[in-house]
Amino acid sequence: MKEVVVIGGGAAGMEAAGQLAINGFRVTLLEKEKQRGGHVKNWNQLFPDRRHGNEVIKYLEQRVNNSNIELINNESAKSITKHNKTYKVLTTGGKTIDADAVVVATGFDLFKSERKEEYGYSIYENVITSADLEKKFLAGDLKRNDGIIPGKVGIVHCVGSRDEKSGNLYCSKLCCVTAVKQAIEIKEMLPSSKVFCFYMDMRMGGAHYEELYMHSQEKYGVNYIRGKVSEVSETISGSVVVKVEDTLAGRPMRMELDLLVLMAGMEVSSGTKEIAGMIGLEAGENRFLACRDNHFGSNISNIPGVFLAGTCTAPMNITETISHARAAVAEVIEYLNR
Repeated sequence: MKEVVVIGGGAAGMEAAGQLAINGFRVTLLEKEKQRGGHVKNWNQLFPDRRHGNEVIKYLEQRVNNSNIELINNESAKSITKHNKTYKVLTTGGKTIDADAVVVATGFDLFKSERKEEYGYSIYENVITSADLEKKFLAGDLKRNDGIIPGKVGIVHCVGSRDEKSGNLYCSKLCCVTAVKQAIEIKEMLPSSKVFCFYMDMRMGGAHYEELYMHSQEKYGVNYIRGKVSEVSETISGSVVVKVEDTLAGRPMRMELDLLVLMAGMEVSSGTKEIAGMIGLEAGENRFLACRDNHFGSNISNIPGVFLAGTCTAPMNITETISHARAAVAEVIEYLNR
């Protein structure tokens, strides 16, 4: 039985491992964290249908519940070396695995919002990220740390994306729809609150995304202000003051908010960069892993026998990630059959 090592136990890695196992391959799935599921396990509701993230986790766990899969959590690849046509993977736990192919599914990291000092993250207590807000949703409590229920909430789009100063010229693709989803959730939990989204362009490029955007305005009264936030400060009472240019109205605005949420973009993960350095995987202009061909080989790396799955190659939603993982498995099967 041929052996495949899948590095990364998020949505892409779990789906790839499950597909490989049912196709008769022996699989070792390496996950550096104590718990599998990647970013999905930290998400309350998913767009566009608002299903709970734990439903996707349940599906993925069923996929890897297979006797052909060895699950190794809390370990990552320490080294990967090639010997003829096989790979030797040494884990941080001291285990050595001989593999006929390797699938890299190391996902993404969220942009570290403290790098944008003008927004005040980690400086002002009531400036949080979209990931921090999801924790509040999961806990069922949107109160600030001082116990105040926010009456006015601002959401800043494109934090760390489409930003030359941050070194990320690309669009993270999912920040706009995440902001829409979170704005709706805020209004559902705090019906009397006012929510303001500060955006450059609304990029709703997915099935039912535009409908969700319209729904947020028509049913929930979410306010969208086209303009880039230029400055954030804090009042003595802990409120957050934002300055923004409303480019549609053609006038500057100053607004006092109870809570400011930063939509952090997606970046290539530190784990991806480590794996790339071990075996010489090439990176593209956006620093995500480069595939052989954008149209015909998005799962094929520059190293024979090493395949790419999910957001280690580019920003993707969960649907795209799972489909990309399945496509990676098809490439692995073709490679090993040859």
